[in-house]
Amino acid sequence: MLPRLFILWLALWAPAPVPESFHFAILGDRTGEAQPGVYEKVLQAATSDHPAFVLSVGDTIQGLRDEAAVGEWQQWERLMQPFRKYAFYLAPGNHDVWSEGSAQLFAEHAGKPLHYSVDYGTVHITVLDNSRAEQFSAGELSFLEQDLKAHADAPVKFIVSHRPSWLINVLTRDTDFPLHRLARKYGVNYVVAGHVHEMLHFRLEGVEYVSLMSSGGHLRASGRYEDGWFFGYAGVAVQGGMVQFRVHGLNGRETSLGEWGSGGILTGK
Repeated sequence: MLPRLFILWLALWAPAPVPESFHFAILGDRTGEAQPGVYEKVLQAATSDHPAFVLSVGDTIQGLRDEAAVGEWQQWERLMQPFRKYAFYLAPGNHDVWSEGSAQLFAEHAGKPLHYSVDYGTVHITVLDNSRAEQFSAGELSFLEQDLKAHADAPVKFIVSHRPSWLINVLTRDTDFPLHRLARKYGVNYVVAGHVHEMLHFRLEGVEYVSLMSSGGHLRASGRYEDGWFFGYAGVAVQGGMVQFRVHGLNGRETSLGEWGSGGILTGK
């Protein structure tokens, strides 16, 4: 029979059980010509309902200059102080990583390598690195396959990267490119990216491909909400193996993922 003090010690130090139902937030790009004060407003909105964690698709600093990178990461650390009670998972963006030195700084401040995976409850998230290339390298695809194979039983799977390296393939309804083959083989539910600052959504053979709106980087093209050009974040509610993906704009509008398509919000056009 175990001593009472040992049982108490186990109870105090055992990890808290992950709830069956939880939610998390996904942020778009902070930079690429960051708009003053916008990212802070998005963070406030995204954490107002206390998510289990926050995921970012990258471009956390303006970057691209080695001499400025340390100061920009320090600035981001100061900005994050009020939100430190939340776990943040960053994907490496092209503004974050452009050299070996900047890659080391990313790992230091993100607390993760350039590619990694995260498990929370029923959700498994694979974060890939395409910060310095338009396409996924053979090494990234190999890491992805090994990671998905090791977590094949996870009920809900996300692949996250900065660049939507899949965009042209999905636009042309190509079902035979390497990332999609792996997503289909291992039952990936969502493939999420940023970089273009526009809200886009595609469904290909049961896989949901999402390009997120900006969370602070400048808006391009028409700048119209209906075309996908707005500031905001995504909220993901999970209950067991069921997922509800909501799109939140700083303008107060909330939509389902299914209301978005390849050219913005679906209005019958």
